[in-house]
Amino acid sequence: MEQHSTRPAQYGPRRGRPARPPRPPRPPLPPQAGRTPGGGVARSARPARPVPRGPAPAPRPAPAPTAPRLPNPRLTGLGGGLFCGCVMLALGFLVALLFGMSQTVYGVLFLPVCVLTALWVREGDLLIAPVVVPVSFALGLVPVADEGDGGTAGRLMGMVTGLATQAGWLYGGTLIACAIVLGRRVRLIRTANRRAAAARSRARA
Repeated sequence: MEQHSTRPAQYGPRRGRPARPPRPPRPPLPPQAGRTPGGGVARSARPARPVPRGPAPAPRPAPAPTAPRLPNPRLTGLGGGLFCGCVMLALGFLVALLFGMSQTVYGVLFLPVCVLTALWVREGDLLIAPVVVPVSFALGLVPVADEGDGGTAGRLMGMVTGLATQAGWLYGGTLIACAIVLGRRVRLIRTANRRAAAARSRARA
C-alpha cells in the first residue's frame, strides 16, 4: 500500500528571495474637483479676469490759434500787368463815382496796389513789376482825368495834366515797387549762394 508523502505548508518566505512588505491599505479617493456625483463635469463659474490696461493717454493740448495768412500768389509778368492794370482801372471808376474824380485819393490808393504787385510777381519776372506799375497808373487815370472841353482831345489833355500834377504818387509807387523787387532779388541770390555752398560742402565730404 502506497503512502502519499505530505509536506507541511510553507508559510514563511522562500529561501533566496527577500520578503515583500505588506501593502498599506489605499485611502479612499477624494471626490475630484469639477465632477458631479453622477460622473459629469461641472463647470465652475470663473470670474472674468480684468484686462490689463496701460496708463491713460495724456490729453492732447489744444492747437494754438494761428494768425490768418495773407494770400501769397505767384503771378507771371503778364498776370502781374493784368492785375495791376485792372485794379487801377476799377479804382479809377470807383474814385470818380464816390469822391468826385479826386486824383489825390486815386494816388493814395495807388500805393498799396504797387506793393501787392511787387510782392505777388514770381521770382522769374521780378523786373516786370516796376514797368507795369506806371503804365497801370496812367490807365486808371482815364476815368479820373478832367475832360476839359470834352471829347477825346480834352480827355488826353486831362490825363497829361493829371500825370504832371500827380507825379509824386506815380514816382512814389514806382520807387516802392523797385525797393520790394530789389529786396526779393537780393534774398533770392543769397538763398542760391547758400544752397550752392551746402552742395559743395557735401560733395567734399
